[in-house]
Amino acid sequence: MATNGILTAEEEEKLRQPIDEHVGAIQKKIDALRVDGTDKVRYYKNHIELVKSDKNYTKEEQQQVIVRDKTEMEKAKAVEAKNKAEVDRLVAEAETYLKENYDSQYYQKVTASCESEKAEAEKKYAANQAKLKAEHEKNLQGLSDKQEIKDENYVYKNRLFDAKMTYDKDLQVVKDRKHEAFVYKYHLIDNLRMGKFTFGENRAQSWENYKYTFNRRQFFLKNGLYIVIVLIFIALAIITPAVKHTQLFTLTNILNILQQASPRMFLALGVAGLILLTGTDLSIGRIMGMGMVTATIIMHQGPNTGMVFGKAFDFSGQAAGARVIAALFFCVLFSTIFTSIAGFFTARFKMHPFISTMSNMLIIFGIVTYATKGVSFGAIEPTIPAMVIPKINGFPTIILWAIAAIAIVWFIWNKTTFGKNLYAVGGNPEAAAVSGISVFGVTLCAFIMAGILYGFGSWLECMRMVGSGSAAYGQGWDMDAIAACVVGGVSFTGGIGKISGVVVGVLIFTALTYSLTILGIDTNLQFVFEGIIILTAVTLDCLKYVQKK
Repeated sequence: MATNGILTAEEEEKLRQPIDEHVGAIQKKIDALRVDGTDKVRYYKNHIELVKSDKNYTKEEQQQVIVRDKTEMEKAKAVEAKNKAEVDRLVAEAETYLKENYDSQYYQKVTASCESEKAEAEKKYAANQAKLKAEHEKNLQGLSDKQEIKDENYVYKNRLFDAKMTYDKDLQVVKDRKHEAFVYKYHLIDNLRMGKFTFGENRAQSWENYKYTFNRRQFFLKNGLYIVIVLIFIALAIITPAVKHTQLFTLTNILNILQQASPRMFLALGVAGLILLTGTDLSIGRIMGMGMVTATIIMHQGPNTGMVFGKAFDFSGQAAGARVIAALFFCVLFSTIFTSIAGFFTARFKMHPFISTMSNMLIIFGIVTYATKGVSFGAIEPTIPAMVIPKINGFPTIILWAIAAIAIVWFIWNKTTFGKNLYAVGGNPEAAAVSGISVFGVTLCAFIMAGILYGFGSWLECMRMVGSGSAAYGQGWDMDAIAACVVGGVSFTGGIGKISGVVVGVLIFTALTYSLTILGIDTNLQFVFEGIIILTAVTLDCLKYVQKK
């Protein structure tokens, strides 16, 4: 071993040589057993797939080749089955040897060498810093001109930066060396098992890769906000029992939070698609109010005395099930009509969504307020919520509606052509258009999907609140939905975001509002908390974007 406990490349290779020779000899035996068995099975499987996609063959020729390959593959499978026991024995023998010798005879020694090398790099860096400082102080002694002193300070700063870069490079070499020693074991296992790893081995490799690629700055840019929010909730959980003499995160409170979050989830999922396209929607709250009025009128308890454009609409004579379906239909219809209008102007005339949705907000509020004179329409039939969102053993099933929405939107975003196009248009609309993607169609569909989700959300909220529909209901919900998306990592720069982030964002804001309310914090101060969180989230998002650029 070299000085200071640091292995040279030749010494490291010499340590690994017995392992390579022993496992290599076993690998040769395994490879020989696989030649006429496993290798041929894989070859014929691949060849059959190639033949199926080869347009140069006629159907008859394709069938002949496939039949011949399948016949040969069956022979190979027989050989594979015959040799399986011996192959498994040899693989087990090699793995036992690796388990007994790899770490003790090789990896641990390389790790110790890397620690020594790291200490040496730190020592060298410290000495280099001291040398540069001494030279800098000596140079400053002979200077009196301010510009010369400024120049010397600049040169010194650059030299320190170069020294730090050299130090970082030395540390990366050590890191690479240790990582390569770790993964080499799995390279041997990969050859032995042909890429099949156990669950534990996959976890070990994932953890090693995470440590190897970990970047502290990137970690805090990505997770700093969540860490702060978790600390806030921990503080609230400690403060609440002391101040209010009650526990904050009981099962009942958690279910209440999830219940309140469920309708909001629909709104956030809808606007998330628009933010993905670098857009937004300021009309969500007014659409919510319109939906609440619509659903309450249709499902109203008893004869409806409220007037719409001077006329009382009474549906009390209809069956409850029919009224539920009608309420959902009209909530979705009205919200989709208005979001489609905003989507059309945004997509056709390149109008910024801020303008098109703000116009929607004003139009909707004006129409609904004028039509209803701002009157609240009371409660809906109390039997309807029990029919659509019943509580089963205390569990609010409205949560299941939200879970279903999350699953459907996740599928659309991640498993459909529209979802892929959504990311493409959000990331770079010009490149997407050149690739043959209809930017107009994707944008309009995103607004339509948002309208459908808003309609469902307002319908569910009406049943959760058992009515109370008015034009003013939903004020501020647009900001809550947008904020949840931003906190959840859906970037306003476009093309970046996950459904899981949207879900986390909604839960964070709902839980924060619920917790602060229990603690007795004034509603106006709650807005301050939300504003700080939004500002922090957007700042971190901008920092990530700037760094990427």
